[in-house]
Amino acid sequence: MKKILVAEDEVFMREELVSILEKEGYMADCLTNFADAAREILNRSPDLVLLDLNLPGVTGFEICRSIRKKSTVPVLVLTSRDQLKDELNALGVGADEYLTKPCHKDRLTARIFNLLRRYEDRDRFAEVRGIRLDRQTYTMYMGGQSAVLPENQGKIMEALLTHAGQTVTKTVLSEILWGTAEYIDENALQVNMTRLKKSIRKMHIPYKIETIRGKGYCLAEIGENND
Repeated sequence: MKKILVAEDEVFMREELVSILEKEGYMADCLTNFADAAREILNRSPDLVLLDLNLPGVTGFEICRSIRKKSTVPVLVLTSRDQLKDELNALGVGADEYLTKPCHKDRLTARIFNLLRRYEDRDRFAEVRGIRLDRQTYTMYMGGQSAVLPENQGKIMEALLTHAGQTVTKTVLSEILWGTAEYIDENALQVNMTRLKKSIRKMHIPYKIETIRGKGYCLAEIGENND
C-alpha cells in the first residue's frame, strides 16, 4: 500500500484529503507540526507528498526546496494560490505537480496515480538533484551525460548519494566493499575514492566528495558551504 503524506494545516481540508486517499486505497499520513517539516517528512518515508503552500511558520516552497536536497520523493502541491508566479516558483524548487483548490477529487487522484506510476522505478536509482545512479548497472547520469562506474566506485557512489550531505563512515564503506569491517584497508579505500573523485570531475558534476578526517566521506554540493 502506497503511503501519501498530507502536509496541510487546515483541519477540514486535511480530513477531506485523508478520506479521499483512503477510499482510493492509499495509506494517508498527516503532518500537523511544521517546525521541522522537511526532516519530519523524510523521516516518515512517504511514497508521495501532498503539500500546501500556506503553512504556519514555513512556506511550502521552503519545504519543497529542503526535500529536494535530500530526496526525489514526488511532491504534488495543492494550494489556494492560483497565480502563475506561484506555480512557476513551486515547480522551480522541485515540485512535480501543481493543483489549485478547489480541486475535483478525480483530477487529484488521477495526478497522484500518474506521479506514483512515474516514480515506480525510483528505488532502482540513488539520486540527488541532477544526478541519478542506476543501482544495478552503476551507470551515472547527469543531464545528457552518462558514465558506467566500475563496481567498487559504483558501490561507494550509491552509499554517498543515499546519504548525501551526511558522513558515510569508513566502517560502513568497508562493509559495503568487502563485506567486513574487522579490518579496514585504508589504502584500498583511498585508491577507490580517488578514482571516483576523478570520475565525478570528468562529468563536471556539481558535487564533490569531502574527506571527514578520522571518520569517513561526505557528498557535498559545490558552492553550498565552501566552494
